[in-house]
Formats: sequence, structure tokens, C-alpha cells
Amino acid sequence: MTRPVVGIIGNQYLINDQYPAHAGGTMNSEAISGVSGCMPLLIPADPRFVSVEELLAQCDGFLLTGGRPNVHPEEYGEAATAAHGEFDRARDAIVLPLVRACVESGQPFMGICRGFQEVNVAMGGSLYPEIRDLPGRDNHRMPPDGTLEEKFALRHTVEFGENGPFHHLFGSQKVMTNTLHGQGIKRAGSRVIIDGYAPDETPEAIYIEGAPGFTMSVQWHPEWDAANDPVSRPLFEAFGDAVRAWAHGQEARSMLKSA
Repeated sequence: MTRPVVGIIGNQYLINDQYPAHAGGTMNSEAISGVSGCMPLLIPADPRFVSVEELLAQCDGFLLTGGRPNVHPEEYGEAATAAHGEFDRARDAIVLPLVRACVESGQPFMGICRGFQEVNVAMGGSLYPEIRDLPGRDNHRMPPDGTLEEKFALRHTVEFGENGPFHHLFGSQKVMTNTLHGQGIKRAGSRVIIDGYAPDETPEAIYIEGAPGFTMSVQWHPEWDAANDPVSRPLFEAFGDAVRAWAHGQEARSMLKSA
């Protein structure tokens, strides 16, 4: 049986500082294929090559991945500074309207790290350029040295709202996660519910209030060891269930139209 398709949002990179490429972490594809049970499809997030309308028609759900480039602060009404780092304006131009379209239609998506931040900005929220510079906040960035296992190691707890969707999904109000990000939510966007916080009060888990589909997004990186991690696995399984439900609904609607 054909698996439903999850569009994995790619980032722009320069290979050897010269050759432009779109890329996505293999861990994302492993999680979508092996845990969500869907077919991963890497999306070149650039309006020169794809449109939001085409993506909505071709994919059953979307994984908004992490990546080094940040959402440009002009998208939330602020000027760029050195602290904001690198940008990918082409990705901004695709993903922000894509999020809004999915929120309204119910087509499922899950945001990770930058993707989590994109969801907030798409809904009218803003971001801090550097969490570690704020009073009382920890350094959430990836450790500069060590193996991948050390960089993606569990580093802090995330506590969820009682009886919220994350509490119900994980069966616990507190879990351990990794942390590999510099930016974070400053002002929550319209309908963005912050449902989980790190010990230093950094927002870590959100969903969109009243959205008809799956919108759960996280600031950490659940794609790491997703098949074995007790937090990552149920998150990707729930996302896969939502994508299958959407795909079956689309198929049913298509059959009705052709009848």
C-alpha cells in the first residue's frame, strides 16, 4: 500500500562554499519513514521552484525542520542585527504562508527548532535573537565540541501544562530533551499556545488553538534517535497517525467528487 507523503522542508547550503544545494538531515527522513510510517520527500523551499498550492496538493503533511539559517526578523517587524545570524529568505517565503494554510485547512504539520519558530512567526509572533544573552536564561546552543551523541544528549527537562495535548501524548508532565538552538519565542503569535517550558522559562512546546489538524511543534530535536527515544517516538507516531488520517480523508473526498 502506498504510504502518505510528508514533505520535509529543506534548507539552502553552499557545498565547499561554492556549490548551492538544498539539503535536509537524514535523521528527519529516518524518523518520518521508520517511526511515522510515511514517505519522506525533501522539499526545495524556494518560491522559484515550488508554490504553496502545489505543496498542499502533493503532500499529506509537512515536517518543518531545524537548520542554521534563522527566520528573518523583518517577518516580525524588527531589523536584522549580527545576533540574528544567517537567513534563508526563500524558505521564509514558502513556509510562513504554508503554515497559515495548513492551520486553516487542518493539513498536519510538525515544527522542529527553526520550524517551531516559523510556526510562531507565521501566526504573528516574534523571536529573541539569542536566548543565552537574556537575564536568567541558559545557553541552549549545540555544544561546539564532541560526538553527535554528545551534542544531541539529553540536557534539560521540559514541563507541560496539566492535561494539555503534550501531557496526554507523553503520559507525563515532565520529560527530558536535548537542546540545540540559539533563538526562541519572544511574543507568542495569535492562537499559539505555549504548552511546555524549559526550567529557565524558555518556551519548548506549542500548538495552535482551535486548529482542526495536528500542529504540535517543539523547540528541541526529536528526530535524534527517534525510534528509541521515549519522547521522540510517540511524537512522530502521533504525527504519522494524523498524516494518514488526512490522506485517507483526501482519498475519500476524491472518490466522492468522481462518483
